[in-house]
Amino acid sequence: QVQLVESGGGLVQAGGSLRLACAASGRSFSPYAMAWFRQAPGKEREFVAAIRWIGGSTLYADSVKGRFTISRENAKNMLYLQMNSLKPEDTAVYYCARARVPNSSNSRLRNDYEYWGQGTQVTVSS
Repeated sequence: QVQLVESGGGLVQAGGSLRLACAASGRSFSPYAMAWFRQAPGKEREFVAAIRWIGGSTLYADSVKGRFTISRENAKNMLYLQMNSLKPEDTAVYYCARARVPNSSNSRLRNDYEYWGQGTQVTVSS
């Protein structure tokens, strides 16, 4: 069974930074692309960023480009999201997800991800 556990969420003022982490269990990390999604109250879950297993190429939502950085440490089965210049509209529960197909390209589509963590709350005050 694949397990993904997020951490690092919290309350921060606008303009501040947070670093989210996602720990993957067992051999479930390679060779899959990984992603972060978020869901604000009353809204659908939306794509934030993704990173491929091969070469580490990345993909970002326009709303976070230039402010957020996704990275991974394959040897440690860890995924990260560095969030800078946070805005109140970044407030959401953030989820990490593992791609459904090995060695796949980055995708913005929820259905391309098979396993999800429980989420970590990020609240940005104005």
